[in-house]
Amino acid sequence: MNKINKHDKKVLRKMFLGSGLAFSGFNVVKMQGNGFANTMGPALEDLFPNDAKARGEAMARANGVFNTNNTTFGLLGGLTYALEKDRVKNKNVTIDTIESLKVSLMGPTAAVGDSFIFNCLRVIVAGIAVSIAKSGSIFGPLLFIGLFGGLELMIRWYLLIAGYQYGTTFIDNVFNSGLLKVITTASSMLGLAMVGAMVSSTVNVPLRLSFNFGKETLKLSSIFDQIMPGLLSLIILFVLMYLMKKGYKPMTLVLGLLVISIGLAFIGVF
Repeated sequence: MNKINKHDKKVLRKMFLGSGLAFSGFNVVKMQGNGFANTMGPALEDLFPNDAKARGEAMARANGVFNTNNTTFGLLGGLTYALEKDRVKNKNVTIDTIESLKVSLMGPTAAVGDSFIFNCLRVIVAGIAVSIAKSGSIFGPLLFIGLFGGLELMIRWYLLIAGYQYGTTFIDNVFNSGLLKVITTASSMLGLAMVGAMVSSTVNVPLRLSFNFGKETLKLSSIFDQIMPGLLSLIILFVLMYLMKKGYKPMTLVLGLLVISIGLAFIGVF
């Protein structure tokens, strides 16, 4: 385990600030490669202060293809720093080992980050914020930015520290204990449950279409509600998901849904 002194914290703090720009240089060739190289910059300057050639070679390695969740990004940054430091000082780690670990961990850390941070934590905070924003309070979006943004920053910082301090020991403990699978499965289940709750509480389809049979009036919305409350909202959700999988952009779907809703409202369906 690497002990963190004041100098190490200074370097890690610079890396943390750089990790916030992970997606700013995103491209289809290297994905987050530019962002990872920017994050590793302070660490490599610390490890190779007087060897420009070695620093350049290390920076070239860091600027390869890289892609993971933006929050768990910090874990791999700290781990790579620890491995590079061990390679320079103790010669116990090879370049191939560093690259192999980094590449092999991109997928698992992305899965955990996407499941827990994006599909679970973000949905929960968004559900709370949306319920407040529906009342017209500006506190809703501010709560989402402050709470989700603050938690994301905090988790990324502590993962960066853990990656550097514990190195491969942290990864071994997570994988060997089975904790990774438990976290991923639980986060996915909770995230799906929150998505369903948000759809039920926030997506409203005011169907007004009705049919007259003599003195009786049959409202179409009551039929759907008898089958399952919120069925129309669920149908619309699945249709939009299907169209997104087919390649339609979210903004196109939003505008299309807006136009269709205005048209149906004009003829009295909504």
